Amino acid sequence: MTDYGRSPGSDAWHPEDPLFGDQWGQPQHSQEQQHQQHQQYSQYQQNPQYQQHQQHQQHQQHQQPQQHQQQNPQYQQQGGWDPYGNTGQQQQYPYDPQQQYDSWGAPAGYGHDGYGGRQQPDYYGQDGYPPPQRPDQRYPQQQPQYQQQPPQQPQPQPQQQRPRPAGQDAPLWDDEAGAADDHSFFSGADDDEDDEPQSDRNDRRGRAGRGGQAGKGGKKRRSGMACLVVMVVLGGGIAGVGYFGYRYYQSNFGPPPDFAGQGSGEVQVEIPQGATGIQIGNILKKAGVVKSVDAFTAATNQNPKGKLIQPGVYVLHKEMSASSAVTMMLDPKSQNVLIIAEGLRDAQIYSIIDAKLNLEDGTTKKVAKNEADSLDLPDWADEGEAIVDPLEGFLFPSRYSIGKETKPLDLLKQMVKRANAEYTKDDLVGQAKKVGMTPHEVVTIASLVQAEAKEDDEFGKVSRVIYNRLDKYMPLGFDSTINYAKGRSTLNTSKADTMDPSPYNTYNHKGLPPGPIGNPGHQAIEAALQPTKGNWLFFVTVKPGDTRFTDSQAQHDRNVAEFNKYQREHGGG
Repeated sequence: MTDYGRSPGSDAWHPEDPLFGDQWGQPQHSQEQQHQQHQQYSQYQQNPQYQQHQQHQQHQQHQQPQQHQQQNPQYQQQGGWDPYGNTGQQQQYPYDPQQQYDSWGAPAGYGHDGYGGRQQPDYYGQDGYPPPQRPDQRYPQQQPQYQQQPPQQPQPQPQQQRPRPAGQDAPLWDDEAGAADDHSFFSGADDDEDDEPQSDRNDRRGRAGRGGQAGKGGKKRRSGMACLVVMVVLGGGIAGVGYFGYRYYQSNFGPPPDFAGQGSGEVQVEIPQGATGIQIGNILKKAGVVKSVDAFTAATNQNPKGKLIQPGVYVLHKEMSASSAVTMMLDPKSQNVLIIAEGLRDAQIYSIIDAKLNLEDGTTKKVAKNEADSLDLPDWADEGEAIVDPLEGFLFPSRYSIGKETKPLDLLKQMVKRANAEYTKDDLVGQAKKVGMTPHEVVTIASLVQAEAKEDDEFGKVSRVIYNRLDKYMPLGFDSTINYAKGRSTLNTSKADTMDPSPYNTYNHKGLPPGPIGNPGHQAIEAALQPTKGNWLFFVTVKPGDTRFTDSQAQHDRNVAEFNKYQREHGGG
């Protein structure tokens, strides 16, 4: 920009022009100058050469086809805003660079400009500087005029401008009232209208004038639709960010998903031996009891007895809160459970099931005999003729829940399944080979250990006595085997009992009995696979908590004498 606020260009510009700063296209002059200019322009129109040229142009316009007028609506538009500041309908002429209109006798400065339009009067005298114009009006786009012009309308006199106070510069734009309202910000028009060429804007305004406000309404509707689309997109983005943010917060900082209340319905789940809190949570979630594993583990950590949940079968509700599930699993009163203790024989277990299910005595025993082949016993289970019960040793002692629809066969299947799981966990097949036994023989040894040992530290020693006596091919001489054969439980064995012909009588028969004499627990199985090192051949429990092991027959006889004395003194027979 120059010091006068305008960049240098091809238009003439005088820095001392007194009208510097006038409005674009709006000349400022007095009424006397306007009258003089009007007289000069009237004289110019009376020039014969001008009239002849006008008739020739009208004749050519009559020859143009109507189709050209329809294809060029820009040339049909009349009136509107003259880029040179005049209003009304004026005749325009095509640009002819070879023709000089001054040759017709028109005064200089009042002919046509070099761009096909009517030149503005020279407000400063001959060869004066023209008033400043807006950049987009310095070189208006010229189009040939083919449309027939309507009858010449008398040109209105230019509106007299209000005098400007002395010493006050004219504003850059028109200071008429309401000018500010024409801006797109106040009128509701699009701002990009200012970026289009002036001629295109005039055409659009002309079409809007003929068609009412349809164009403006369409533009507003399009603008409103664009705003709606933007709002929808932004709203969807905000909703998406909020959703994923909530999920991130819940997964990292919020409480785990959980049901509420005590739940409903009934579902039976089995918790295996040695299951961790996470494993129990997965079992409950899969069964539909709890909503998430994290909720269950959190509830077990908050409950002081949460780590004391025992393996077994539980009857719970569907969709319980995690805390309610933990409480129910820990409360024996809330469970209809069947507890099978270690060492119980099959006959004892059958009677317990009948009593628990309110069935006639002998019902479960009959089911076991008839459905033994459907209970999935392991392949190594011995079902010889000497076996009293093929299920002996495979009804694993544990805790089992009983529902309203529980049947004897359901319980038997659960017990056999649990036994298979425990034997697989202990690698019974592989470990039995290391001790020179079959898996079935190991279970039989474990059943003997379970029946004879009283304290925890005795299990490994009793197992060692069995292995040592078998190695020496000595009869085991266990009272527990005679009691199993006779279906009783007693501590005293008579001489007649030792003469019983049953293959389970270990006084008359060397080696192991035909099969287990009860259902051993996990501790007894471990002792059968890993006996304590020692050379013991005899043991006897003189009194509760006093079991004596020895490899001497004489010492063992003295220990047996003390046992008999204690029994006589305490009424043991």
